[in-house]
Amino acid sequence: MWQPVLTVSGYILGILGLLMLIPASFDIWQTNLDWSPFLTAAAISIFFGFSLFLSNNTKVERIGIKQAYLITVLSWLLVCIFAALPFTLFGSVNNLTDALFESMSGITGTGATIISDVEALPKSILLWRSLLNGIGGLGVVIFAVALLPILGIGGMQMFQRENSDSNGKFMPKFSYIAKRIVAVYFLLIGICCAAYILCGMNWFDAINHAISVIGTGGFSTKNNSIAAFQSIPIELTTMLFMLTGALPMTFYILFFRGASADKNHQVRTFLKLVFYISCGLVFYLYLAMKMPFFTAIRNGFFTVIATITTTGLVSSNYISWGSWATALILFLSFFGGCTGSTSGSVKIFRWQAVYAFLRKSLLIAIDTNRVVPLKIGIMNLSDKVSLSVFVYLFSFFISLALLTLLLSLCGVDFLTALAAVTACITNVGMGAVSTIGPEGNFAFFTPSTKYILMFSMFLGRLEIITVLALFVPSFWRR
Repeated sequence: MWQPVLTVSGYILGILGLLMLIPASFDIWQTNLDWSPFLTAAAISIFFGFSLFLSNNTKVERIGIKQAYLITVLSWLLVCIFAALPFTLFGSVNNLTDALFESMSGITGTGATIISDVEALPKSILLWRSLLNGIGGLGVVIFAVALLPILGIGGMQMFQRENSDSNGKFMPKFSYIAKRIVAVYFLLIGICCAAYILCGMNWFDAINHAISVIGTGGFSTKNNSIAAFQSIPIELTTMLFMLTGALPMTFYILFFRGASADKNHQVRTFLKLVFYISCGLVFYLYLAMKMPFFTAIRNGFFTVIATITTTGLVSSNYISWGSWATALILFLSFFGGCTGSTSGSVKIFRWQAVYAFLRKSLLIAIDTNRVVPLKIGIMNLSDKVSLSVFVYLFSFFISLALLTLLLSLCGVDFLTALAAVTACITNVGMGAVSTIGPEGNFAFFTPSTKYILMFSMFLGRLEIITVLALFVPSFWRR
């Protein structure tokens, strides 16, 4: 069982080591060093990665369900551990725990940080943080589109059928999926980067923010995030591409193929939801907080989009908007973008399934003899998909509650514990309390609480069930 798992995990780790050569080259070019710490980190990662790959190399003809779970968890865990090496070797953080926290936050696209002065970091480290967002974003899309349908817990089964012109044969091979997603992903990053440069950003900030935004990761090169630029064009560009990253990558593949991607019910629901909630917050800021109308539009739309897409970039301090606004931010954290996108949290598809089930239950309660199909748009939901949604939601909120209680047991006050776990398990990164809000960070947490939050990020990014399945005793029986 373990041979293909170690083969694939080793290969992925080796690729991570090769990617470290990008900031290594930048480091040497920028500082005229003979040797960059990234080269050391790359050598270690490549050695361990390809050692695992070569020592276990076998022709992988078929991957079973258990192996799929193990590959997912082990490869993501190894990547997070080895991606922390540059932070340690550069001395950018105080200890190994902080290095792992920053790495885990980057790979999972959470965007939470323990670094108080981001602008004091070497540019190669800033580039590495952004690359982690990009790696995690691309990885989770391929994971959601290719692997979760096999495991039956992601919801992409329904999405693929709804958008396919070939009745479920839209993406028959993993290589087909990966090549097209990678192409679309890099194309979107390139367009976003060009847009930022046209808006006045320098090329370094543009590259970093483009990777972070399309990956909906949230890492920035500035202490004050997007607010540091004080630019309406930059904020508008960021809003547009945060939405772009929160739409399914397969949506763009269909678009370029000329298929009728506009019929996707999930995408239309997501965009409508963003618009209506943003308008609600705008009127609250204008009427209750006496904010100038156009400033309210600017701040309201940006904050809602940054939260619901789980990007976590900030353009203003939403904590100062009062308890209703911060409660809304906490509430929006549980939405997420579309299934098959780079965003985290629950995802719109699952909430559509819950709404469809609630509507069906209410109609049957009124008329017990009525036959009501369980549908999202024009598509019928199978019992397997609907069951997977409710199992996921149950495990998600139970995990949220238990991790919050565990954090409280470590001495963190309940509101901060709830806000921190929510920010991490939903991969939003923005907290609904001042200590971890736009003007705060996660540095004040103790090492034990940081590991709880790291587990929360990991659990949320891998869709809960993927990780929890490994704790079932029968999983390890042959």
